[in-house]
Amino acid sequence: MSGTVLVLGASGNVGSRVAEAFAAAGWVVRRYVRGTDMQTAAMGADVIFNGLNPPMYHNWPVLIPQITDQVIAAGLASGATVMIPGNVYPYGVEPAPWGPQTPHRPVARKGQIRAEMEARYKAAGARGLRVIILRAGDFLDERSTTTAMSSFYLRRLKAGVITAGGPVDVPRAYAYLPDMARAAVALADMRAGLPAFADIPFAGLTFTMTELRDELARQLRRDLVIKPFGWWMMRLLSPFWELARELPEMRYLYETPHWLDPAPLRALLPGFEGASLAEVVAAHLTALGYGSGQNHIHPDRAVA
Repeated sequence: MSGTVLVLGASGNVGSRVAEAFAAAGWVVRRYVRGTDMQTAAMGADVIFNGLNPPMYHNWPVLIPQITDQVIAAGLASGATVMIPGNVYPYGVEPAPWGPQTPHRPVARKGQIRAEMEARYKAAGARGLRVIILRAGDFLDERSTTTAMSSFYLRRLKAGVITAGGPVDVPRAYAYLPDMARAAVALADMRAGLPAFADIPFAGLTFTMTELRDELARQLRRDLVIKPFGWWMMRLLSPFWELARELPEMRYLYETPHWLDPAPLRALLPGFEGASLAEVVAAHLTALGYGSGQNHIHPDRAVA
């Protein structure tokens, strides 16, 4: 099945991968131009993918509700199904695995904002809006310089150091964006058979910093050490740098063991296969100039 998708934020990390995946699957891809009328842009679209997200958490309390209202209005006006890349913030520190039945009990202001955003989308179902939330943990993408892997964990790799945001043996959920994009296309294809409000976790990968260090060391054939991130620096930089003011609130996610329930997506897409940690590490090492890597992502699973 194919159709027309309007991608909001098509130049961003998620939006760019999603636009490519829909195009590869034969869909007509429209890329929303910021500042233009979203309802007009959505007319004739079958799916609206909302990849808009203010960078560095900039002014979330104001901008997230504004974006939400625009997307809901565009979905209702066009009849398109709205697809959202959800995150794990609303779950707070609830016991894992996290999934559709996990209560939303955010422990951070940003989690509350995201929980309220999702509630607004769900409430719009009473007016006929159809919504798919594809929920994931931290993003992984070797071509991005802003994901945690590229900008945080591996920033001192040349010195043989892996930077950890919390305890080294805490498992955390991750989503390799090319895989998540393919899952988004597959769910869009079956949207008519999904609930009007479908909350679907994308389990992706779960690993600890120790496991990441070990895989990096195996592929690089050298010893690596894990050192803690200096969160104290954020306090010093906060008067001058927005991200330094915003990021410490999410530190709890580096200290809270969590992973997403794979069962809901497996039931919908039983043949779906994602990249392994070894493949993702190899892709990042290649992007960083460490050679071709020992593992390669199968071309059927890759999104160029």
